[in-house]
Amino acid sequence: MLVLLAAVIWGTTGTSQALAPSGASSMTIGALRLIVGGTALLTVSLLGGGLDRNLLRHPWVTIVAASMVAAYQLCFFAAVSVTGVAVGTMVAIGSSPVLAGVATYLLRRRLPDRSWFFATIFAIAGCILLFIPNQGEMVHVQPRGVILAMGAGAAYVGYTMAIKTLLRSARPDGVIAVVFALGGLLLSPALIGSDLRWAFQPRGILVVLHLGLFATALAYVLFARGLKTIPTAHAVTLSLAEPLTASLLGFIVLRERLTSYSLIGMISIFAGLAILGIANRQAEAEPATPASPSHEGT
Repeated sequence: MLVLLAAVIWGTTGTSQALAPSGASSMTIGALRLIVGGTALLTVSLLGGGLDRNLLRHPWVTIVAASMVAAYQLCFFAAVSVTGVAVGTMVAIGSSPVLAGVATYLLRRRLPDRSWFFATIFAIAGCILLFIPNQGEMVHVQPRGVILAMGAGAAYVGYTMAIKTLLRSARPDGVIAVVFALGGLLLSPALIGSDLRWAFQPRGILVVLHLGLFATALAYVLFARGLKTIPTAHAVTLSLAEPLTASLLGFIVLRERLTSYSLIGMISIFAGLAILGIANRQAEAEPATPASPSHEGT
């Protein structure tokens, strides 16, 4: 439920960006989002004592996680600018569960469980239907844009797995604070020479605060707390609630057209999420298997 709630909050980012003042570029929005969110997380953790020495036990993993957070922003926004929002988003989001399953197998020599396979098939099929263009719309598929979008999906899987490793020895709030503050620092050079006048307008301030405090700080704290208790592959597939939320908000708030394909896609994504939700609840309800007497001394 925590991961699903985080994904629902992430789903508000597209609508928020659409309401930003003119002159706001995707790159500056992404950089400001990380800087504001990371600063807020770090401040709260410092004041609340959420930072401890355990965060220093895996410095290279922390650096990898922060680098992947920054790389996601760069790859995703570059992909969208090259191949369009629909294709870029579909490839980035749709590829991440598959890449998570492959990474799980390569790193741990273990395939995700059966429920993950069924849930991922339903969810990816739903994403494809969700991003089918309306009649008369042109879709430009650029190979470079597709590669960048897959890079964004890989970066998302990378920082999720790195954060999962850090959570074994440190508290979720502290891990997210350090990773995103460092990620924001790495991305801050993107603001040099950029026109930021839009960010100081009343509506621009609201957009930046929403993306930084709500869609980054709060959402990723929820995500980390949920990630601590479920497999990485499950968390990545559950995050496909993001495009489902974005589509609903686009229909309700932005008055976008809801096609029959979009409706079927939403139902398919919801079915995939339900499969994983039921599987995780059943796993939590199953009692731990007691150790056999013959293994008590080992």
